[in-house]
Amino acid sequence: MAYKAISDYGLIGDMHSAALVGLDGSIDWACMPRFDSPSIFAAILDENKGGHFQIVPSGTYESTQRYLPDTNVLETTFITPTGRVTLTDFMPTSPTRSADHVPHEIHRIVVCVEGTVDLMAIFQPRFDYARVETELEVFPHGVLASNAGETLVLSTDVPMTLGTSAAEGEFTLPKGDSATFIAAYGRATPMAVRAGRSAYRLEHTKEMWERIVTELDWTGMWRDEVVRSFLVLHLLMYAPTGAIVAAPTTSLPEAIGGERNWDYRYCWLRDSAFTLGVLFLVGDLQDARHFLNWLIEMSADHVNSGQFQVLYGITEDSDTKEVTLDHLEGYQGSQPVRIGNGAVDQLQLDVFGEVILSINTYMRYGGYISGQIWSIVNDYAEMTCKSWHLPDRSIWEVRGHERHFTYSKAMCWAALDKAIEIGTATGHKSKLAKWRRVADQIKAEVLTRGWNEEKQAFVQSYDSDVMDASSLILTWTGLLPPDDPRIQSTIARTVEELGSGPFVNRYKVDEADDGLKGEEGALTMLSFWLIGGLMSSGKIEQAKSLFEEMLGYSNHLGLFSEMIDPVTKEALGNFPQAFSHIGLIHTARNLSWALSQRG
Repeated sequence: MAYKAISDYGLIGDMHSAALVGLDGSIDWACMPRFDSPSIFAAILDENKGGHFQIVPSGTYESTQRYLPDTNVLETTFITPTGRVTLTDFMPTSPTRSADHVPHEIHRIVVCVEGTVDLMAIFQPRFDYARVETELEVFPHGVLASNAGETLVLSTDVPMTLGTSAAEGEFTLPKGDSATFIAAYGRATPMAVRAGRSAYRLEHTKEMWERIVTELDWTGMWRDEVVRSFLVLHLLMYAPTGAIVAAPTTSLPEAIGGERNWDYRYCWLRDSAFTLGVLFLVGDLQDARHFLNWLIEMSADHVNSGQFQVLYGITEDSDTKEVTLDHLEGYQGSQPVRIGNGAVDQLQLDVFGEVILSINTYMRYGGYISGQIWSIVNDYAEMTCKSWHLPDRSIWEVRGHERHFTYSKAMCWAALDKAIEIGTATGHKSKLAKWRRVADQIKAEVLTRGWNEEKQAFVQSYDSDVMDASSLILTWTGLLPPDDPRIQSTIARTVEELGSGPFVNRYKVDEADDGLKGEEGALTMLSFWLIGGLMSSGKIEQAKSLFEEMLGYSNHLGLFSEMIDPVTKEALGNFPQAFSHIGLIHTARNLSWALSQRG
């Protein structure tokens, strides 16, 4: 099989793990039983070694994909010269989103809706990122894949035979007939498919996703796009703990053939704080509180021990150590393939501000600031006072040398400013005067050393002349009002140096020492930040035009990757990414409000 475009996939999941399903009916990425488990299908990272599970017509075909309305149930339609079939893919969910147990199954139901179609199924699991041998054994009702106690069972009534590296089956469906395949992690032997109750589980899963959508408080424009982004965020939630992964994949490249390939199957406090804020804004209080409880628990453990981290695994026993998988060639030859993430050991001071900003949003929308929540605010504010003067690696997690990033310092100011607001509202006033003194000191330094007079812009780090698109968010922190000439000129300079139509690069990689080689795409989230900057400048119609253009760069299902190539318009980076969909929801909400205010 050949590599498909990153955008040629849909995502299914059960809020424990997830899988990518291609337009050709092939599952090319899946980790079970958790997001951070080793892969069982990884053809997207090595077309020959990674393993896949494909159901597809035997001859020529055309295909389309859609999600069933208001769900994460994926339907692929194949049109052949002799007929038409639909392939419905889903992972059964638990009755409640916070439940610890789900079946850890992928259900695939093929139905012929027109004519007669010959099909084939190829079942090729490869355990542990294809680092170990996978044994296959055929049974009357399917196939058992195993290695060293790890198992994946395929249950189906379609007869399967062993090939050289996979189990394969050929079958024909006339109109009205169907075939069911159930891939179940951890089972001992295949079972008759009727015992898998796929039809029942499908209805239950549809109802689960539909119920989640009913909790969305949305009266603005672009409802379909917002609903899809809302459902994507839920696919990235780990239900047992409330943690939210940045993306369900690892090492999809930021430039084809490059080395900028990272594992995003962990919970970044920054990404999660933004997600938390969006969930509160759109009325999903249950999931927002579930995550907030996780944040309280993780923060308390690590802050008290003095081991503050910017990212965490989805559970306490997650392994975040970064290693490379040299036996995999990487997506279209993009090496290295990494698992784990070395950013876990970095100092990123901006996180203090993002977490406290999200808690402030929680408070403003009626959330109760308990003693535990105030303890986080207090601890993060105190850490800000102790650490703000240090160099760090900031929001982009550079692998070059630490420096005094303007964005990090501005977020430190925001951390203290919002902590003061929360403390004032809740009566915790003993440290507010100290926090205000430090906040004023930070602001004065940012306005002096973060500003470049020649560029007429805030720059990436103190006393430099490198532009950085993170400056687009400065106005949202409250550091300066949106109409301040310095904010306006920074937006203009950012567009001039880093923009290309609706696309925005983080920085110019040949100017910024980020410790890596090669180019990268334009970060999807930054396009939404730019649109927000235009809105704050009163350029509502221009913002609307750019937003609607950006919507056209999602894939056929409305999913956004981490980055987009400004030239080819191809999706790059891990897919789909929470940050991108957070930006879409936030921008759609603000733009809807701005347009409504104009009548």
